[in-house]
Amino acid sequence: MNPASTAVTWCTPQTTRLSPNLRARSRISVARSGATSASSRPVIQPAVAKAKTKGFNVQGPYQSDTVFLRAKNGDFDAVLTMYHDQGQIAMKLMGFDRGVTLIGGFPFPICTPAHGTAYEIAGKGVANLGATRAAMLLAIRMAAEAAKQSRRNPAPQTAAASR
Repeated sequence: MNPASTAVTWCTPQTTRLSPNLRARSRISVARSGATSASSRPVIQPAVAKAKTKGFNVQGPYQSDTVFLRAKNGDFDAVLTMYHDQGQIAMKLMGFDRGVTLIGGFPFPICTPAHGTAYEIAGKGVANLGATRAAMLLAIRMAAEAAKQSRRNPAPQTAAASR
């Protein structure tokens, strides 16, 4: 599994403009919680269907307690979880030194190392920079893709913006 995959960007309205090639290449799984599966199904299933119409190779929703095993075995490139704690433990176990948390819903990428701040080793020169580097590279790739899309499809100007 590549926890730093840009595949998860389909969850944000601003990043659904990613290139069709990138959308189709990444295999995305959507996870759901067993406790909320009945209540979340009416929300998750339409979102998965909409992502498919936008060209994303997305499947699910699957139970979150087993979907990460499938991702680890190569069935998926990314797992989109419904909330932070649903995915963090599994991602840290599979790729602590390269995992990236991507926060959706903003018009710009927010990517952080999945391991957190690690205050206990700050300033000691012993940190593994793999996840920080992966987070930075993902944010750069996403911003570059968004800039390309903006140049291809500029947003219409509003009356207030044109004054």
